[in-house]
Formats: sequence, structure tokens, C-alpha cells
Amino acid sequence: MDDPGFTLLVQYVRQIADQLGGLGVDVDRWLGQSQLSREQLNGPSLALAFPTFQRLALDALSMSREPALGLLIGERLLANSHGMVGYAALSSGTIGQALELVERYAPLRTSLISISHTVHAGELRIVFAEPRPLGAIQRLVLEAVMLTMKNVLDSISMGDCPVKMIAFPFDAPDYAPLARDFFRSDVKYGQSWAGVVLPREVIDVPLKMADPEAFREAALICQRELDKLTANESLAARVRRLLLEKENGFPSLPVTARMLRMTPRTLHRRLVDEGTSFHALVEDVRRTLALEHVKSGRFTIEEIAHRLGYSDLANFRRAFRRWESVPPSAYRASKTPPGRGRR
Repeated sequence: MDDPGFTLLVQYVRQIADQLGGLGVDVDRWLGQSQLSREQLNGPSLALAFPTFQRLALDALSMSREPALGLLIGERLLANSHGMVGYAALSSGTIGQALELVERYAPLRTSLISISHTVHAGELRIVFAEPRPLGAIQRLVLEAVMLTMKNVLDSISMGDCPVKMIAFPFDAPDYAPLARDFFRSDVKYGQSWAGVVLPREVIDVPLKMADPEAFREAALICQRELDKLTANESLAARVRRLLLEKENGFPSLPVTARMLRMTPRTLHRRLVDEGTSFHALVEDVRRTLALEHVKSGRFTIEEIAHRLGYSDLANFRRAFRRWESVPPSAYRASKTPPGRGRR
């Protein structure tokens, strides 16, 4: 199943399967609903398209009847669950070095979430962004990934990295007190971002398990794997991934070409050779993001138009009607339960 730019290692799907089995769910039936088998799951590789993973996640929530499933999965994912990336993190010299490593090599594990860190108002923020809108599985994925990060921080610092706050961009679920127990920290909902807040000073504190030689070797292996991943991607997939990562301001063709270390003419020619164009990729990404944002109800139509680079709301409405044959407000009304969403 080809899904350009989407990465999710089968190990994480196995973790979901193991958790479901522990909850008494028929794992074979769960897989079968997505035309998958346990043999495929236990094989050396399983390439999933994003819609397939989305269905697996939604079916997992439905069949387990466990709304806090993301937290249960995240609690299972320790530093050693993440292969060479986790091993390198465990050998890091400082929290800052570990975060830089995770940011760079997270695409080896999954493209569901991108990670960055910044210093904001004297705090160290680890920010989790959605390269493509997660839609109905946002809560499950963010809870699992952010609890995984908390576990990694605990492991590499040997419990000496206090988390000040966890920020989620969705409303508080009924099990919010349980989330606070899992994170052992203050958890705030309805925030404008998703992430973990640490004291600024922890970024440079030497880690007790630091092993410079082991770190260098592991980082070299990660870099080789990242080079192979990039080399095997089509150019169109690489461009699409860049556009998804820069949703709040799509780079122009010249800027994109510079980011990919080629001339604009070469980028244009190679995309044409692959049967597409930069303009077509931008339109495809805009349509993908527009549909998810309109369905989610998190932003007004005007806000969505602005996020997608439309200076004129009328132009966005015309583009949306061209894509879906209805205006965005009508599309939202058909997808949003009564009483929810923004106009």
C-alpha cells in the first residue's frame, strides 16, 4: 500500500495489538476489518497507508471500549521501544542533544508527528505538530506519542527531568484525572499547541548515562537509515512532506528547491518526469488539509483560508467548491454533529 510520505514502523502496530489482546479484544478480528492478518503483522515489514492506520486506530478504540487507549499504549513504549533512535537517545550527553537527535531521526520511526523544541518565556518546550491532520485519531496519537516522550525523558535522565506541564490542543476527556496520573504532571487541555514543558535549565545538564562513543555510532547508523529513506522516496513525496510540514506558510518553488539542494528548473523538470508539478502538489496538500480542518471544526472557515495561504476568502471558497462541489460551510454541516464546530 503506497502512501507517499507516510511512515509508521510495524513495531508500533504490534504494540497496539498487544495492548488490545490484554484488554480482551479479538486481535484477528481487529486486523481483519482492515484486510490484514496476524501473519502480516508478525512479518518483517508491513507498509500501511495512512487511511489504513486511521481505521485500525478507530477500530481499536471502538472494540476496546477504552477511551484512554492512547495513554495505555504510550505507557508501554519505553526508550528501548524505538530501536537505534532510542539507543542513541539513551547515550546522549544532555537533554538538548537527545532532543536534537529525536527531532532529526523521528521520521525513521513515524511521520504521524513531527517534533521540535524551543525556549519560550524561560521554559523549554517540546512541540508536537501534525504534518498531516490526524482528524479523529488526534487524541489517541498525541496521548501515546507524548507519553512516550515522557518515558524517554525519564529514562535518559534517570528520573531527574521534571515535567512542568503537558499541553493538549483538544478538550479535556472524562478521564482527564487519569491522564494526570500517567504523566505525573499538570495536564492542560484546550491549548493552542501540543507539547511538553520543562524547566529551561535542564537542557544543558550532563546526563549520567552519557556515552559519547556509543552516541556517535548510533547517530551514524540513524543517519545512514535516514539517507536511505530519503533516497527511496520519490521527489514528489519529499516535496509533499515539506509542504505538509510548512502548513502555515507553504514555501515557494524556489525556496523548496533550495531546501532540496537543487535549482528551481531541475525541481520542475524532475516533478514533470514523475507526472506531476509543484502547483499540483500544493493544490493536493491544500485540499487534504482543507478537508481535515473543515471537518474538525477547530478553526473558522476564515482561519482555514488564512492557514492555507489564501489572502481572499472568496478564492478559498471557490477552490473548495471546485474540489468538493459544495462550499466549505455545507461540507462542514454534513460532517459535523449538531452543536459542534465553528462556522
